[in-house]
Amino acid sequence: MTSSTSTATPAKHAFTRQVEEVKTPKSDINALILDYLTVAGYPNAAAKFSSEANLQPQQPMSAIQQRLRIQKFIHKGEIDNALQELNEVYPSILDNDEPLLFALLRLQLVELIRNCNNSPDRDISAALKFAQTKLGPKATMKQEFLEDLEKTMSLLVFPQDENLDPSLSDLLKPSLRRDVADQVNQAILEQQKQHKETAIRRLVKMRVWSEDVTRKETKKDLPEPIELGLDGDDADRLDATQNGHEPMITT
Repeated sequence: MTSSTSTATPAKHAFTRQVEEVKTPKSDINALILDYLTVAGYPNAAAKFSSEANLQPQQPMSAIQQRLRIQKFIHKGEIDNALQELNEVYPSILDNDEPLLFALLRLQLVELIRNCNNSPDRDISAALKFAQTKLGPKATMKQEFLEDLEKTMSLLVFPQDENLDPSLSDLLKPSLRRDVADQVNQAILEQQKQHKETAIRRLVKMRVWSEDVTRKETKKDLPEPIELGLDGDDADRLDATQNGHEPMITT
């Protein structure tokens, strides 16, 4: 008597079959790609792609290049250059957005502290003067500003080694520059009357939201799990369901 192992392919869930039958028009995919290249700040790629896909550019290349140039300054830690460019091109942004201005100035203080801690004589006078004149007056406006300033100034007190508290070491990571650059990019997009978030990201949020609502409220039979087909699915789901997107964000 012999045993055999079944090699039959498991039957697909009805929902999965329905999804596979949907054919997304190429024009819609091209529009999503162009939108991403424009909002994320890839001027050359956006111009080339819009030409090849026969699509109207969403923004002039010069406008995308301006945003990209400012973001590059921030990513390189050249915050003074970023502030100068912002004040020249979009002065009202910093005049009307105090939290964004504080975030930029705080990042500039982090860069000053980084430089003084890396110098042989460890002269902290420039960092102290900047904190007192630029950030001190603003820290009295909001408690969160004061807390952020105090935490940043702690970098001058504690040694920057592998035992540095995570809340302080995070200030020295590239992620802080990226976060501030993203905030500035969104502020400029709003100033330019553009949407602040890529369409593909909004679609992912809507997709996650609709699945969660369907499971919780309608009790429909859905496969478990439904993959998004992207890396970091869990992070996207967390972002979409825990940041106030109720019922959904489509702006």
